[in-house]
Amino acid sequence: MNVKIFDPWDPIRSLERYGKHVLTSVEFTVTNLCNMRCEHCAVGDALVQKEGPRLPLDVLLARLDEVERLQTISVTGGEPSYDAGALRDYIVPLLQYAKRRGVRTQINTNLTLDFGRYETLAPYIDVFHISYNYRGPEDFHRIGFANADRHVGEGTARKMYDRMIENARRLADGGAFVSAESMINYRTHENIVDIHRAVVEMGCRRHEVHPMYPSAFARGLPMLPKENLRKAIGTLLDERDPAVWMLFGTLPFFACGDDPQDRALVRRLAGEPNVTVRGDPDGRNRLNVNTFTGDVTVTDFSDVPPVGNLANDRLDDLFDRWTEHELQRKVSCHCPAAGCCGPNLLVADMYYRDVDFMKRKAIL
Repeated sequence: MNVKIFDPWDPIRSLERYGKHVLTSVEFTVTNLCNMRCEHCAVGDALVQKEGPRLPLDVLLARLDEVERLQTISVTGGEPSYDAGALRDYIVPLLQYAKRRGVRTQINTNLTLDFGRYETLAPYIDVFHISYNYRGPEDFHRIGFANADRHVGEGTARKMYDRMIENARRLADGGAFVSAESMINYRTHENIVDIHRAVVEMGCRRHEVHPMYPSAFARGLPMLPKENLRKAIGTLLDERDPAVWMLFGTLPFFACGDDPQDRALVRRLAGEPNVTVRGDPDGRNRLNVNTFTGDVTVTDFSDVPPVGNLANDRLDDLFDRWTEHELQRKVSCHCPAAGCCGPNLLVADMYYRDVDFMKRKAIL
């Protein structure tokens, strides 16, 4: 782990500080509206054309007041900036609360709408997080509207793509921290270097890279073998711009693994400058809150049912309850030698269904 880079979303930080996993991060699903229907979308099943009322903002803030060790807040959707009224009256006040409390903030957005919306957010956002899995406007059209229920013309898609690029550059030029996340999947694994170069050209200060797992809305996509993932990551490390922070996450490679090639990649990642590997925050130091129902889940795209509801429970209590869940206990390992706090639940189910990580040790 590159110790010069501080990532407050990484659960290894709070684990090392407190000696156990504690709730330091809360993610809010603030909308189920979106102007895109991406092939890879983790929450596409939840997207709607019209949505009902949200919980009163005061209810959310009162529950946040109770979170003892809160360090980060994330806002996600849908496209959080889609509804201009909700952006002004709900999302901005939530972010203002975070700033008053000294909490770092992130918004997950596609940046395809008018720049004024993002300019309004900029004073309160630490990370503008976008998905970028394209070599150009043709890929954007093909991938970004793969699951649309109506035809979206190439011209319309190109305008949205151009606006996304322009908005990212304007935000970056204005000093905002723009981070682009790319998925390594059956489409992108041979083009990940070209995608990286586009991310750099946009002015992004971080490129976040994750393998794509066929789950939720994207459950029908083919699974990429680990060999292809290793090759794509190795090529990216060879060709990357060393001035841009590379953040990898939800990797299926561990220092305790049986495969020497997996362990070699883990060692390389740990030794590369300006490269970090983030432990999975979901269920480790983070909960997701649905602002319409009040349901609290481990993640916004998991099949794990809600662990509770804001109406009845404190978030810290719900997190403590989750730490005793059978699924959490199965992967709740911590290896100080490797700086690792175990696999993502999807990773464990996909590649290590019969493996007890609690009985494994790093092979260094």
